[in-house]
Amino acid sequence: MRDAVIVEAVRTPIGKGRPNGSLAHVHPVQLLAHTLRALVERSGVDPALVDDVIGGTVDQVGEQAMNTTRYALLAAGFPETVPATTVDRQCGSSQQAVHFAAQGVVSGAYDLVVACGVESMSRVPMWSNVPEGKDPFGPGVAERYPEGLVPQGISAELIAAKWSLTRARMDEFAVSSHHKAAAAWESGLFDAEVAPLDGVARDECVRPGTTPEILAGLRPAYHDPAFAERFPQIEWNVTAGNASPVNDGASAVLITSSETAARLGLRPLARLHSFAVTGSDPLLMLTGVVPATEKVLRRAGLSLGDIDLFEVNEAFASVVLAWQQETGADLARVNVHGGAIALGHPLGASGTRLTTTLVHAMRERGARYALQTMCEAGGLANAMILEGV
Repeated sequence: MRDAVIVEAVRTPIGKGRPNGSLAHVHPVQLLAHTLRALVERSGVDPALVDDVIGGTVDQVGEQAMNTTRYALLAAGFPETVPATTVDRQCGSSQQAVHFAAQGVVSGAYDLVVACGVESMSRVPMWSNVPEGKDPFGPGVAERYPEGLVPQGISAELIAAKWSLTRARMDEFAVSSHHKAAAAWESGLFDAEVAPLDGVARDECVRPGTTPEILAGLRPAYHDPAFAERFPQIEWNVTAGNASPVNDGASAVLITSSETAARLGLRPLARLHSFAVTGSDPLLMLTGVVPATEKVLRRAGLSLGDIDLFEVNEAFASVVLAWQQETGADLARVNVHGGAIALGHPLGASGTRLTTTLVHAMRERGARYALQTMCEAGGLANAMILEGV
């Protein structure tokens, strides 16, 4: 049976998703094109050999509409004969692209494929794809959930309440994310994965000097009187400091089989071992990482103790801390170079950003197995296990 391996992984620096952000001047097609060019330049592959490019983007509207991935590969100079598609599994869109790409290689449908993602939240703000007054859910969902679904920030608060996560604990986790990210930058651990763009060479949101005392001064980000009445258990502990920011960025990984890698003289970074995707309660929509982790471990025939490194997307501190309480994972092995709270969360790019950071951390630390999982809107989660080679 064929396998699937990652032979190159690259990302842009991550900018603030604001009009004054360091990458706000860059069109999202150009953001993604930059990573695609860097991917083939660093690997040395002829882009004409790429069978498909699968990209993730969440808000597919405006400058991120019309199959952004296709136009990014054209802007990157790939031959017109290379196809592309853009997928949406919300925050896990580009992790899903990795799953699809690897599954295509294992099945024999592809020999060489790119999985990637992009989001420019400065130019295409979150929810831009839902015009004001429009209902993206429809009457069937309203009938099934008559009290109504909730925004992700409220889900994060409900998770904090259910797992008894204090403000101090979440702030402490956020501070740790910033300090780990700053240390990784100072140690040069991101140099191999980041392709500077237009003079921007570092992630813009990392705050090396942040402290619990600074974060303690921030106000709750999602307090709402109606939700406070509906959910009296919420203590309103989620702030801008213990949640991920909005960001601009792109990332990409090159996937092939061991056999093709050897034929082309490519060095595998990691083998894609096992995959899982699951649904969960759309009210507590961010808890899917727990059953997804359990599912992928079962499929892999591994236990939690076999995993050397974890990447769990830091959409909110409460998500990772609840996952840790449920799984019993050692936090010292989680997001060892910092996570989205510090590095940023450009939605469609985050899946392959996590993968990029993870494969380089595996190589640097000599890890045998690593696990990546992401929570996603609507009560979804992807998980996969990588194996060192």
